[in-house]
Amino acid sequence: MADNNLTMTPDDPKAAKKKLAADKKEYKKRLKEQRKEQKAKEQEFAERSAEINGDNAGGLATLVISFLIVLIWLAIMALLIKLDVGHFGSEILAPLLRDIPYVNLILPEGSVQTTNPEAVVDYSNAGSSAAGIESIDEAQAYIKRLEQALQAEMEQNSSYASSIEKLQAEVARLEPFEQQQKKFYEERASFYESVVYGDYAPDAAAYASYYAMIDPDTAAEIYKKIIQGDVDDAAIKAFATTYSGMKAKKAAEIFDEMVAENQIELVARILAQMSVENRGDILAAMEKENSAKLTQLLEPNALEQKSTKVTG
Repeated sequence: MADNNLTMTPDDPKAAKKKLAADKKEYKKRLKEQRKEQKAKEQEFAERSAEINGDNAGGLATLVISFLIVLIWLAIMALLIKLDVGHFGSEILAPLLRDIPYVNLILPEGSVQTTNPEAVVDYSNAGSSAAGIESIDEAQAYIKRLEQALQAEMEQNSSYASSIEKLQAEVARLEPFEQQQKKFYEERASFYESVVYGDYAPDAAAYASYYAMIDPDTAAEIYKKIIQGDVDDAAIKAFATTYSGMKAKKAAEIFDEMVAENQIELVARILAQMSVENRGDILAAMEKENSAKLTQLLEPNALEQKSTKVTG
């Protein structure tokens, strides 16, 4: 009947065109439905054929075998991690997995440490080694201890630097006096060698005549002082050697006591026989007032004008 409709031609051309377009559309629609039905039949035939040939069973078996292989590999990996082969579990995975519940069960024994969040940890007395640091809090506490130690060392170094500057200034101040003293002793030795003991010096008879001319008591006193001066010089050098071998602080305490007992001139003569370094260290350790007085007495002319008897 459809074929008859296609062959019939209406009298009105416009109606005929409209009718032809509608027939084409209807034909395409039916053709599309037929193709869709054909694809469905082909799919149905393919599924039935696969079911008959056993293809679906083979695909499922492959899937199951693949899943089992993955499980076996996971089990092997978990076993290697648990046994800590090559420290892979304790050193590499433990920091990453120890906070994940259930997953951290595969980690080696001892890799997961349970901590009490309410516990207060005191890091003030902890050791200074960074080997046991296991958390951010411990690292921050360790860094804080290092900063405090560094600050203390810097303050101590600053104090040492200040003391060194003071000692250097004191040495620089005393060095001219030592040079003057050295020059004085050289000139005195030269005087004795050229005048007193030289070729043109008075002989013993002249000295005897001189002593005979003066009062006997005065001559005896002069001779006593000369002998006593030689003894004093030997004793002073011995004292200087002894105190140079002591610690500066201990020697300074003794000298402060001697100054308090009005023996400051003796202390000055002992210090004069010491080296610049030992003398500077002792003066720096003494009381400031005593150190200032001794510095004035260490001027060579002041030492020569006064004589001190060694006691004790």
